[in-house]
Amino acid sequence: RKLHPSFDFACQFRFRMLRAASKVTPALSRVFDPVSRSLPFPLPLRFLSTQSQLRPSSLNRLLPSRWRNDGCSTKRFLCDDPAEDNARHPNIGRFSTKFAFKDKFGEPFVTYRVMDEHGKIIDPSVVIDVEEEEAVAMYETMLRLNVLDSILYEAQRQGRLSFYMTNYGEEATHVGSAAALKPQDVIFGQYREAGVLLYRGFTLQEMCDQCVANADSSDKGRMMPVHYGSRELNFHTISSPLATQLPHAAGAAYTIKIQGRKDTVVVCYFGDGAASEGDFHGALNFAATLSCPVIFFCRNNGYAISTPISEQYKGDGIAVRGVSYNINTVRCDGNDVWAVHTAMLKAREFAVQHQAPVLVEAMTYRGGHHSTSDDSSRYRESGEVNSWTRTNNPLARMGLWLEGKGWWDKEQEATRRLQLRKAVLTALEAAEAKTKPPVSLLFDDVYAQMPAHLKQQEEELTGHLKRHKDKYPQFESM
Repeated sequence: RKLHPSFDFACQFRFRMLRAASKVTPALSRVFDPVSRSLPFPLPLRFLSTQSQLRPSSLNRLLPSRWRNDGCSTKRFLCDDPAEDNARHPNIGRFSTKFAFKDKFGEPFVTYRVMDEHGKIIDPSVVIDVEEEEAVAMYETMLRLNVLDSILYEAQRQGRLSFYMTNYGEEATHVGSAAALKPQDVIFGQYREAGVLLYRGFTLQEMCDQCVANADSSDKGRMMPVHYGSRELNFHTISSPLATQLPHAAGAAYTIKIQGRKDTVVVCYFGDGAASEGDFHGALNFAATLSCPVIFFCRNNGYAISTPISEQYKGDGIAVRGVSYNINTVRCDGNDVWAVHTAMLKAREFAVQHQAPVLVEAMTYRGGHHSTSDDSSRYRESGEVNSWTRTNNPLARMGLWLEGKGWWDKEQEATRRLQLRKAVLTALEAAEAKTKPPVSLLFDDVYAQMPAHLKQQEEELTGHLKRHKDKYPQFESM
């Protein structure tokens, strides 16, 4: 009989199995029926008979190791116990005679919140276990990021930077999560987590050096602006291609687990748009099956550049995907710094204790353009942005909470913003005054010994610069 080509391998494998089985029993054409039902594939009907002497244990020895079974369980394919001759797939919970499609999990995911839009703690029994010094430091980091964004964005518009991305509206996701981590924790960012680096100790000067791409830049001037990185702060350098950090983070967490570094976790930040990439699913699946101590932190800010979430997915956000991979998952109010902080504290505690992954989805809003290459007014109304800025601003909520505690006031706010503005402008001017990295760095840090083709390219570039040095005054000293 002529079969579809896709059956070819399966049929060949069945015949090999039966040929091997003939060494155990002469009844080659009589295979015990329950055995065929417990295989991960059906045997041809012409080989089925109820009079075979072949036991499941005999056939078990002929199977690949991943299909073998030494006991009886609904998670196994083969079983010798006659009472357990009905094998069951491990993902079958219960059977039903009623047919029905299922298009959603029970009720929508609940969003964890501690503080309302006016900076008030919703549940009086909740105690924010943070000292005044730490709370003020968190807020000042949010302010520093906000002022940095406003100045560097304008600097790009003036032609002083080639590119920039602001973090408006998402400051609480950065600082709330960063404050819950330890210095040894390893960070994989996307490109909108500058506040995490600031809180861990990255300076304004280091940020300006990177954006200007001078000789002191942490990436030696070879990356786009805002692609920060710091070995000292355990923050992997950001990469432009979307979602590549996700499988990297899962692998790093697996390495940490193998090395036995019990009190260390990996944190991987990404946006809702990155969750539409295949790397997202591969990373979560690896982390779940290998039990990696990694926290996947999704900033669901409503947009993947110009694509709103209504056009990205039909499911209940990103959180339900974590549950689908059997990963402990929580959704929190991303504009509530204390909800984010608590979620990350609990996530880290779980990841360390159980050596297993966690998914955190922080519901926030991108208050600025995607980047300086984007004009968000083309796909959303200004009223939408203004509404979030006025009524659900993470900076305002945190500031009001601090004022309620007597730890901050309007005068301190004005003074600190002025100080930060001067500090950023000073750092930017200093960065612009520094020399550019030498051209030779273009060819470093890839090979231990430079191959011939790169050596040739370096010589060609050097010769070109020397012949046309009047066109490249910035490289005169090289």
